[in-house]
Amino acid sequence: MTRIRLLALTLGLALPAAALAQQPAPDHHALTGLSAAQLFDIAEQARLAGRTADAEAIFRALAHDPDPDIRAEARFRLGMMYAALGRNENAALTFRALLDEKPDAARVRLELARVLAAMGEEGRARQQLRQAQASGLPPDVAQVVDRYAAALRSNRTFGGNMEFALAPDSNINRATDAKTLDTVIAPLNLSDDARQTSGLGVHLTGQVFARLDLSSRLKLVPRLSGDGTFYGRSEFNDVSGSALLGLEWQAGGDRIMPSAGATWRWYGGRPYARTATADVRWVHRLGRRAQSDIGFSYGRAHYLRNDLQDGDLFSLTASVERALSARTGIGVSVNGLRQTARDPGYSTAAGGVTLLGWRDMGKMTLFANLTARRLESDARLFPFTDRRKEWFLRAALGATFRQIEVAGFSPVVRVGYERNSSTVGIYDYRRVSVDLGITRAF
Repeated sequence: MTRIRLLALTLGLALPAAALAQQPAPDHHALTGLSAAQLFDIAEQARLAGRTADAEAIFRALAHDPDPDIRAEARFRLGMMYAALGRNENAALTFRALLDEKPDAARVRLELARVLAAMGEEGRARQQLRQAQASGLPPDVAQVVDRYAAALRSNRTFGGNMEFALAPDSNINRATDAKTLDTVIAPLNLSDDARQTSGLGVHLTGQVFARLDLSSRLKLVPRLSGDGTFYGRSEFNDVSGSALLGLEWQAGGDRIMPSAGATWRWYGGRPYARTATADVRWVHRLGRRAQSDIGFSYGRAHYLRNDLQDGDLFSLTASVERALSARTGIGVSVNGLRQTARDPGYSTAAGGVTLLGWRDMGKMTLFANLTARRLESDARLFPFTDRRKEWFLRAALGATFRQIEVAGFSPVVRVGYERNSSTVGIYDYRRVSVDLGITRAF
């Protein structure tokens, strides 16, 4: 504790009389004999006196004490001080570091949920509440958390997020590796750019939004979002963007969110498609540990390079997510998609299921998902010999490493494998992808 004891003298803090009475005369270089409790008392005096930099320095020093209970207490007090000062990101990082060591600290999860909501991270806040409930709360505390969860809503007017990743990929164009394809006329020779191509890309995704109060329960939510993957060969660049205007109505454990807008996609630097969209989501609490999310969307798509693909898009998705414990959660999602087109060969119906799970392991979070989907077209697409029927399988495994944290971001690694087995050779492919990126550390 010598390093911590020296800290009080270095900062020039006033010590309580009782503490001074226990100390030998200082030698101008060291002040010894202070217990952790006394240092906490000094920090609290500094905080109450408005000397928050002094309090922060003591709490941060105590957060490295060999005793895990002292570390936990220091981080909790530091996080609470950050939250009171409106430094929500610092508070979230501090609470997250405490939970990495003590995942069953339900009070800390509740405080983390509170600051996440203040930052506009409402989805993450609700996940923390579910994990807190899964840790086993006393009945009276659980009832308070229930009321808090029902009333939780982000009060942040403007917000946004962004993620960056390097993306090595064995098949950047999701194309077959076959050199020729059978057709009703003759074998079709494929050019190099129509076949499987590997590459190293940069993947960027992000959004900005606002939540504007119309009443105590109703908000207006405009949103802009974008997603792009960029390669050395620009003909494979894939970029999309959307602009949506929506409403968000909340009452108790239910949120209903209708929205409408437009989406644009560019491929190879050229316009590819634009879609007018309308959708509605219903998020509902299922007890204390789980929530359901049901969504329906409609779109009218216009493909700028092939009018025969123009048509309607109908999508229905239902998912359930459940916290198994303070460290572990699982989810399942089912979806159906119907796409119509001028040419029935491009009209398809598809349905699938996705399983996902995650587990906190100290300062690392592991996550995995598995997707299976069946798709069939309405008719044979000229000039191919068979009607399109396919199975799509995808498995992914990843981890977030909070051992490394810079400016509130930590590295994340994802590895994925895809197999699309199709009766039409041009849609038959395999793909291995890796994302090496950064994400929010909390």
